[in-house]
Amino acid sequence: MINKAALLAVLATTLLLPAAVVPPATANAQTTTASRQSPQLVVEAISPDVPREPTTEIKISGSFTNTGTEALANLRIRMRYSSQPFARRADMAAYQSGQEGLQPTTWNQLNVPQVAPSAKAPWEFVSTPQRLGLTRFGVYPVMIEVLDPIGQQLAVQRTFVAYMPKDVKVPRTRLAMVLPLIDQPRRADDRTFVSDGLPASLADGKRLGNLLEIARDTSSAKGLTWVVDPALLDDVRALGRAYTLRTKDKSENRPANAAAAKWLDDLRTALAKPPVVATPYGDPDVAALAHNGVDDVTGTGIDAAKIVTRETLGRDVLTDVNWPVNGLIDYDGLDLLSTGDVATVLLNPLNLPPAIPPATTPDASATVESVNGPITALVTDTALGEIIGAETSAPGAALMNRQRFIAETAMISSEPVTTARTVIGVPPRRWDPDPAYVTGLAKTAATLPWLAPATLDAIKRGKGVPTPRTGLTYTDQDRRKELAKPYVGSVKRVAARADLTAAVTTEQDLDVFDLAVLRLASSAWRDRAETATPYVKQVGTAVDARIGKISITGTEQTQIRTLAGKNGDVPITVHNGLGQDVDANQVTVRLKVTSDQPRLLKIESYEAKDDPIVLRGGQNRTIRVPMTATTTASGQTTVTVQLTTADGRNYGKPVELTVRTTGYTGIALVIVGAALLVMLAAVIMRVLRRRGTRRASAATVPPRRASAPAGTES
Repeated sequence: MINKAALLAVLATTLLLPAAVVPPATANAQTTTASRQSPQLVVEAISPDVPREPTTEIKISGSFTNTGTEALANLRIRMRYSSQPFARRADMAAYQSGQEGLQPTTWNQLNVPQVAPSAKAPWEFVSTPQRLGLTRFGVYPVMIEVLDPIGQQLAVQRTFVAYMPKDVKVPRTRLAMVLPLIDQPRRADDRTFVSDGLPASLADGKRLGNLLEIARDTSSAKGLTWVVDPALLDDVRALGRAYTLRTKDKSENRPANAAAAKWLDDLRTALAKPPVVATPYGDPDVAALAHNGVDDVTGTGIDAAKIVTRETLGRDVLTDVNWPVNGLIDYDGLDLLSTGDVATVLLNPLNLPPAIPPATTPDASATVESVNGPITALVTDTALGEIIGAETSAPGAALMNRQRFIAETAMISSEPVTTARTVIGVPPRRWDPDPAYVTGLAKTAATLPWLAPATLDAIKRGKGVPTPRTGLTYTDQDRRKELAKPYVGSVKRVAARADLTAAVTTEQDLDVFDLAVLRLASSAWRDRAETATPYVKQVGTAVDARIGKISITGTEQTQIRTLAGKNGDVPITVHNGLGQDVDANQVTVRLKVTSDQPRLLKIESYEAKDDPIVLRGGQNRTIRVPMTATTTASGQTTVTVQLTTADGRNYGKPVELTVRTTGYTGIALVIVGAALLVMLAAVIMRVLRRRGTRRASAATVPPRRASAPAGTES
């Protein structure tokens, strides 16, 4: 294994010597083997971030590891550089990709005698801006490469050094870093989780745990704006209470998750001060909804975002700023957003490109027209977004991306413009960041002398002439990436049934299934319709179950009722089977009763025909419906009983009753009349008979003799 002290001693004697061409060595078997191996070159430190004086010492250090099984000998480690700064950001990108003509040609070199298998050889280059020929504010290429004895490149790392002399003054570039806190929906209906992945994601070291750590560590940092999906906060809140997990055909009741409650409490504290933008609840695919005629979901999602973020974060957030999926939207989707009072959209530069390729980085602010008037468009910077969301797990990746961040922002500020501009960096929507790396970027941005950190709500149009742009560009390929039409169709069908439950339920801020439908419309389901299908099925089942609890009781699918006579009342009972003592379970319905043969059986006016039926949870109400048979003949007719909403839409399945009429009414009157006549005749005969008997008795009795006065003789 090579000795580090000896290696650095060699470096000290060779580093600052003029560059010289080293003659290639003779190829041998060892060299051939080495060229086929995969050594690892890592840049581990570059300091300082920004040298300000010609004599400031610049240190670049790292290591080279022999990952093969054989020793490597007579290697050379070179630091190649140029004294000419990049003229354009495009040149920086071309240099990093290895494009010929942009690679630095001057070098300092370090000779490495031997590196054993699995051994690590440290290296370090020390210089100054003066020695490297850096004379003005700009970004300069620095390339570290490892060469074998015949000059073949075994490994290379390309990076940058930004130099800004202390006496240079430039307009500070306003930098806004936007950090997404967005997941996928985990619940179907409000009570049922269909995915069990959320608890693990909240843990320390996992994605949502890492995002919380960033929020905590940057709570006082300047220039950060968070974009949060309220559905994620709502799912975590639901996880913090007892809940139901349904996987396939199995349901399991689970206790409250204490870690979820703590995560939400900690996030509430961390996001108490920074600006927070809320996506519409569930982060719906607005473009797909617009293209499939689902126009009301977006506005509902914006309203829901206001309510849920207030409940979960304990503060008001921005809902008039929207970040479409991938920063891409067309005019149909923009119109939907504008009707939801969105005033600002965060767009990908491909969505709103400059009319003419600009020579310098354009200001982020622009304007687009919607059906409700002009909307501010904030166009993001692709390179900065890639840097913020970069994968940094590989050795040295965090440092190299941080150095690129410094270089990109320095390059923007060194461009020949006279007014301050704003640039915006946004990582991928569902990024999985390294907390230390992102926190380091935020701190670095605050120290760079050419940057002024800014938040989205503080961005104003630049003072210079705005960059002419082509208007919204939305390609067929962009459209194909939306939620597929068959999937949106299944969501529409569930939403239509859910709207019935809203139509009969007591008015409230959010309808019963609003949040569930929004979760189904989430952009998270792009290219994942199969994953979303169980969610759609569960919500549909829950909607149908609720509809079924408002029913006509005391009947089977078909039941016979007898109308004993030409007319009569048929009792019909309506039952609210939802839970008791809950305001949200009070419903208002109407009752529609129709005769299949109105010529035979007529439905008369009844109490609930025009007046609504209001039922609290668990309550019944019986309506007596008068019916009249239009014929004296006996028979039966089918009557359809249907609950409806206030606007006349059918609610639930209809119930059929068979009403049987006897046809006995006229005969019964004749019989009763005849019986009355017979009874009357009998009464009269009896009276006459009694009178005749009395007269006959009076005629046969002898006359009574008068009595003599007292004291007289007979």
